[in-house]
Amino acid sequence: MKFRLGMATREAYGRKLAELGEIHPEIVVVSGDLAKSTFIYLFRERFPNRFFELGISEQNMMGVAAGLALCGKTVFASTFAVFATSRCYDQIRVSIAQPHLNVKIVASHGGITVGEDGASAQAIEDVALMCALPGFTVIVPADEVETAQAVEVAARTYGPFYIRTGRPRFPVVFDETYRFELGRAALLRPGNDVTLIANGIMVAAALEAADILAREGVSARVLAMATVKPIDREAIVAAAEETGAIVTAEEHLIQGALGAAVAQVVAETVPVPVEFVGIRDRYGESGKPEELLAKFGLTATDIAVAARRAMARRDALARAPRSLATELRP
Repeated sequence: MKFRLGMATREAYGRKLAELGEIHPEIVVVSGDLAKSTFIYLFRERFPNRFFELGISEQNMMGVAAGLALCGKTVFASTFAVFATSRCYDQIRVSIAQPHLNVKIVASHGGITVGEDGASAQAIEDVALMCALPGFTVIVPADEVETAQAVEVAARTYGPFYIRTGRPRFPVVFDETYRFELGRAALLRPGNDVTLIANGIMVAAALEAADILAREGVSARVLAMATVKPIDREAIVAAAEETGAIVTAEEHLIQGALGAAVAQVVAETVPVPVEFVGIRDRYGESGKPEELLAKFGLTATDIAVAARRAMARRDALARAPRSLATELRP
């Protein structure tokens, strides 16, 4: 499957935010000295009186965002994901999450596709950190179309949000007929043999993996799961019941984010084999984005290999004799 390269999701965010400023006069924006890189300078150019530059002081930026929200504003706070989460986690937890304020943290440069900037700039724990905060909605959009719609939904939905955007240009997987629904997965491809669940830049890779599997006679369902929290339990349960094998794919550590959320639902409802494509207990390094994705096992080929493992585990379970406990169960 071939995709055209669209704009970076960080750019899609900045453009949509500037549009929303015309419609929603209550929107204000706070910046941590990265307005150009996060594209919120587009909002600043149109609404300078509603834009607040806080400099390289992200902890203070979150406190200011909380104060503006307490004054009735819808606040968008933007910087790089490594700064937006790790550096000011306590401020977010105490000043935004606990009082459940109307602050939208939209963080750029998520994942290892930050590239040459290296491990210190590559946020690979951010989604897990934000999912751990009660009341937060966490979204990892797949392309420019989904990003713009997710930002619009966040603007009109009260409460704290974390939206992760990326540095490079993303493949476009959605057309303009797509409608993002908070907490709902998007079915991109039907299938009965295995389900591939992905978000962010890994959605395009999952679709490519489905093509690889199709050439082997495997029918792979593909779900784009932008909303990590609240997760779409209904879509996951249906996938478990109807395909019996699941693979998750994310540009993040396998702990605490999409894969963990899917596995929890599966364990609670319809236990089936789940395989995880993600970063495994290590930090990134400097390199070109495509090279890093290959080195860290985040390619369509890696997803297809994981799908074969999940199906093999499912089939082995189906062939295994029932346990004594099962046989004695009334």
